[in-house]
Amino acid sequence: MISAAVRPFALALFRGVADPPPARSRRLAPAVPRRLARMLPFARVDLVRVAEAVLAWVLLMESQSLWWVALGGSGWGVLASLAVALPVALRDRWPLAAWRTTVVPLPAFYYVAAADAEPYALAAMLVYLLVLYSVAVRCDRQITFAVWVITVVAMLIVHPPGMPLGAVVVSVAVLFGYNVRVRRNATSRLVEEEKRAKFAVRAQAVLEERARIARELHDIVAHHMSVIAIQAEAVPLKAAGDPARLEAGLAEIRTLSLEAISELRQVLGVLRDQDGRTDTAPQPGLDRVGELVANARAAGLAVTVRRSGSLDRLPPAVGLSAYRIVQESLSNAMRHAPGAMVALDITCEDDRVRVRVANSPGTSPSGAPGAGQGLVGMRERAALLGGDLEARPVDGGGFKVTATLPITAAEDPP
Repeated sequence: MISAAVRPFALALFRGVADPPPARSRRLAPAVPRRLARMLPFARVDLVRVAEAVLAWVLLMESQSLWWVALGGSGWGVLASLAVALPVALRDRWPLAAWRTTVVPLPAFYYVAAADAEPYALAAMLVYLLVLYSVAVRCDRQITFAVWVITVVAMLIVHPPGMPLGAVVVSVAVLFGYNVRVRRNATSRLVEEEKRAKFAVRAQAVLEERARIARELHDIVAHHMSVIAIQAEAVPLKAAGDPARLEAGLAEIRTLSLEAISELRQVLGVLRDQDGRTDTAPQPGLDRVGELVANARAAGLAVTVRRSGSLDRLPPAVGLSAYRIVQESLSNAMRHAPGAMVALDITCEDDRVRVRVANSPGTSPSGAPGAGQGLVGMRERAALLGGDLEARPVDGGGFKVTATLPITAAEDPP
């Protein structure tokens, strides 16, 4: 208990330190002219510290001449003058050291007060109040409280009758400085919270972009690799020893591989761009569904397509999402229902586009079950545009995917 009570006073008198001074504006800290920059050890001139140094020199000369006459050249007057002027020079950089400089020569002040019959000099009071304000602004509240207590006790020793009024004046200076400190800390915390919020927004944007790229990669790799794998297995059977058919099948596999590589480069191009440029190549849309159907048919699916309405006015985001949903649905049919019959319906209405992909059971054994990421990606694509997606098995075997994507919401700016 005793150590806890003594600790604030020990910090105030010996071990405590103040916060660093706040950053100075350019108006109060102009740059040194280029001609003088090489000759001086600093790049900016702190006008506040220059003004305080000048004020300290003026106070030193004035108080020394006054007390030199009053005390007849006594060394106590010189020490008291230093106690008035030196804190002004130290206040901005070391406010706690400035206050300690006023505490050490208290005996000198007491001697001067007894000889001059005036307990406090006006200059000394103003300087002390300025130092108290600086301590309250830049030091912890425990140190500020200890400084206030020591000040009130010192006034009681030097001049007991004036202690009540002096305590009120000192308290006003301390409370004003403490209020400024609280407001500065609150502002600093607010700035830090804003920085954290901006960082969180940027991090969220990065995660969303990574998720988008992951979905694009999944759709591209899953579709093209599924087609390539099925083609690589089916080409030798179809060729039946015919070199021409075998060559044609291998050429088709090569074409699919080059398409996959091209789309991968398009998706990953922005990640490799060091100058912040983005890939301006157009993203696929429903106008390229014919390529997906051709690949699916080459892999053994019997695909029928029905279109209704004009697809020319679809926003790029809607067209890309619909394309990826069709791509993933056909890829799933190739993996899980080889040789199945697939019905693809694309209907474009006034305010929405509807995509329906339904497949029958496969005619040959299906491949290994997937991880389910394709369905998750399709649902996320529909949800991001404010639409919905239904994927479920149908009676008699098979699977159906129905996606409804709004057009008007996608056209609105974010």
